[in-house]
Amino acid sequence: MADRYIYPDSPELRERWGKFAFTTAWEDKAKAAIARYPEGRQKSAVMALLDFAQRQVGEETETQGWLPIPVMEYVAAYLGMPIIRVVEVATFYTMYNLVPVGKFHVQVCGTTPCWLRGSDAVMESCKKRGMKKGHTTEDGLWTLTEVECMGNCASAPMVQINDDNYEDLTGERMDAVLDALAAGETPKAGTQEPGRHTVEPVGGPTTLTKMVDANHDYRSDW
Repeated sequence: MADRYIYPDSPELRERWGKFAFTTAWEDKAKAAIARYPEGRQKSAVMALLDFAQRQVGEETETQGWLPIPVMEYVAAYLGMPIIRVVEVATFYTMYNLVPVGKFHVQVCGTTPCWLRGSDAVMESCKKRGMKKGHTTEDGLWTLTEVECMGNCASAPMVQINDDNYEDLTGERMDAVLDALAAGETPKAGTQEPGRHTVEPVGGPTTLTKMVDANHDYRSDW
């Protein structure tokens, strides 16, 4: 996994983000998130609000979004929290980007199950397009990160790109996904194995086969 660090504060950063505030649409979501918690517990919504702030930054920059220091300060003030508490959350969870990222944040799993099933080929497909781990390409299109297990071991190797997972990848299948994204298309998320729908065995299920087409109650068979 790439080193995580907070993007340095600077006058230029504050000039760009110092007046950040939720748009009406994102503030409506923020208020709804806060309302889920008892009175006096509004700080519990910090994860949701950081996500909303990151997504708003993404809309404004046409990227996946990130959290500049002034934006985290805004969230802290919004919830009445010390800024350090907000920074603790943002730096702990890798769903928050602490530095600028590209339009597509490509997160390649390199943990053992994905590696054994070909994550090196997936990573090579990324490198062929000029991606380097921990960096954004000059055209601002791609940011590449190698990550630890994201829980798709049964359909390894996989990557997460922005909010979608792509699984059962090969180098060629990864090329097809990246080609589609670069062309402004929306490739099919999930497994890329033809005929596979989720993580059922390749070739079809070998147990509970009556449930392929309909919900079947097996209790009488037990």
